Amino acid sequence: MSGIDRPRIEAAVAEILAAIGEDPARPGLESTPSRVADSYAEFFAGIGRDAAADLGQPVPLEEGRQAETVLLRDIEFRSVCEHHLLPFVGVAHVAYLPGDTVIGLGRIPRAIDTLASRPQIQERLTEQIADTIEQGAAARGVLVVLDAAHSCVTTRGPRQTGSTTVTVAARGAYTDPVVRAELIALIGRGVK
Repeated sequence: MSGIDRPRIEAAVAEILAAIGEDPARPGLESTPSRVADSYAEFFAGIGRDAAADLGQPVPLEEGRQAETVLLRDIEFRSVCEHHLLPFVGVAHVAYLPGDTVIGLGRIPRAIDTLASRPQIQERLTEQIADTIEQGAAARGVLVVLDAAHSCVTTRGPRQTGSTTVTVAARGAYTDPVVRAELIALIGRGVK
């Protein structure tokens, strides 16, 4: 939050309210600039942070052993579209094929949150998550699937309230179409 210039955000929001014909001092709006600054401090807390550091130190596997696929489904995230400064929210599904080490499962959502907490587009966010996990975990393969609803689509223009956008990024062993299809099937139906 250290990079957020609260007074500047508050002044800009007051100016926007005036520009749309509102009185920024009227009851109900007088605290809006401060509230927006609070929101922006949270929404953009990932600016300048290293998502790879969120993964922590990988844990070595027993000598001579390699783990199979690790799949985390339905990791909730939110971000802000850099084109309209409107939120998009969804779920991330992340699979990785460990090399000689594994990473803590709780660390993956932290890295996603860091990457999502900056002005973004979903396509780039998907690629950044895949790159961060591939490098930070020294993974032999990574698959990232994001499924998100964008406010710029659901609340303006054509207002397609039921639509979502799906993006996919694959690295290493998971670029094989058959392997990727198997993982996407696991994501879709769940594993019981």
